[in-house]
Amino acid sequence: MMKKTILCCLFLLSFVSATFSQTSTGVLQAGTPKSTISRFIYGHFAEHLGRCIYDGFYVGEKNTAIPNTAGVRNDVVAALRKLKVPVLRWPGGCFADTYHWKDGIGPKAKRPKMVNVWWGGVTEDNSFGTHDFLNMCELIGAEPYLAANIGSGTVQDVADWVNYVNFPGESPMTNLRKANGRSKPWNVRFWGVGNEAWGCGGNMKPDYYSDLYRKYATFMSDWSNTSHIFRVASGANSADYNWTETLMKNIPLHMVEGVALHHYSVINWSKKGDAVNYSEDEYFKTMQQALFMDSLVQHHSAIMDKYDPQKKVALVVDEWGGWYDVEKGSNPGFLYQQNTMRDAMIAGTTLNIFNNHSDRVRMANLAQAINVLQAVILTKGNKMILTPTYHVMEMYNVHQDARLLPLTIRSGDYVVSGQKLPAVSGSASVDSLGRTHVSLVNIDAQKEQTVSLQVEGGKYSTLTGRILQSGKLQDYNSFENPAKIQPAVFNGATLAGGALNVKLPPFSVVVLEMK
Repeated sequence: MMKKTILCCLFLLSFVSATFSQTSTGVLQAGTPKSTISRFIYGHFAEHLGRCIYDGFYVGEKNTAIPNTAGVRNDVVAALRKLKVPVLRWPGGCFADTYHWKDGIGPKAKRPKMVNVWWGGVTEDNSFGTHDFLNMCELIGAEPYLAANIGSGTVQDVADWVNYVNFPGESPMTNLRKANGRSKPWNVRFWGVGNEAWGCGGNMKPDYYSDLYRKYATFMSDWSNTSHIFRVASGANSADYNWTETLMKNIPLHMVEGVALHHYSVINWSKKGDAVNYSEDEYFKTMQQALFMDSLVQHHSAIMDKYDPQKKVALVVDEWGGWYDVEKGSNPGFLYQQNTMRDAMIAGTTLNIFNNHSDRVRMANLAQAINVLQAVILTKGNKMILTPTYHVMEMYNVHQDARLLPLTIRSGDYVVSGQKLPAVSGSASVDSLGRTHVSLVNIDAQKEQTVSLQVEGGKYSTLTGRILQSGKLQDYNSFENPAKIQPAVFNGATLAGGALNVKLPPFSVVVLEMK
């Protein structure tokens, strides 16, 4: 009887182990670096939406309760500098095509007010404008990415804006800039030519927008031999491949440097679900949409390859992230949502996709930076918290401007309600100092994943790592408990005999460094 009991227990332990652990295998080609992973893939987005600008970035120069520089929160600047934010998009979004930049320059007391018709119908005083944004970018160490108004603005408006911020010589716009307190130009390189022209930017058809783009782009000269305008065409909504096809066919390559793509991880646009109180089934559906980004990038890139085989034009994913119902009691037009370990999974897997397609994806902008959608920072009065998404992007910034290393993973399956997704996602790079970094994500909400990678072409003597994990998938950082989720030292990896073995806990993100 005792022997039977022991055998049953051993069988049960074996069954439980098999149920809660899977093995994924793969190959890391450490000796064959490929394309450079542009740091601009790790960009962010700041729209005049909800509490992103006002009460997020900007609290006003007269605010003595919150330490600031020219009205911009010092704690936000420090956090974004640590994140190594390379580029920041502004002022929208849908807001961009109703924004008139000349209303946001000059003495603040004389600036006209405006109604934000897209987001909450609030009245804004234009106290945060071109100078405020571009000076803030200098504080953060980020390059600005300005979205030009081609929906309700004119060609002259856009040409004047480019001249105002970029021209070093004598001109009416230069003189106006100097009169407003800035003698040197900012030399803004990145410009969006409209936003979501297929929707809030004008409900245009692709042929019409292509012609309009050509008109505006013609007059967007940088008037300088020291910098070059990088013009981004308003691109497709998710899987609208015809939009990309039409733009690539109709716009000459010398007139465009980037084509945009927008895709959000949304379960259902009519019922997006709660940001915190979600089921595993809802989580799975969100991750289906997040991982769909890989298919989108591949298909849009294939279309671009037909017209641009040398990959001169970048695919710019300048809006991405998770989108849920707003927090209860908040303004529906402010899009304020909490940020859980689910968002860490979205961030890790999406950045892996961008890294692995860095030959074509050369800029991306998470939506959005503060207090809106999948934010990296949340603020409440003088308090500020860093979200799980922030921590993933901070862990991943080791890939910025590093060389991509081919990484192939044969992943185990994450199965929910008879549907399955690959549980493990990964990307790898080697930086200028010869350090190899491997990023791994296990999206499985239940099972540990043992990842065994054969390392080819690289010899290493040290291995270190960091991990982001928590006890519950729905966990988040709150103003009462701001450090509940944060990176920790990871000791679950070994390197021996040319094999890298990693034990990934459920819903975790790991970044390894090998030297």
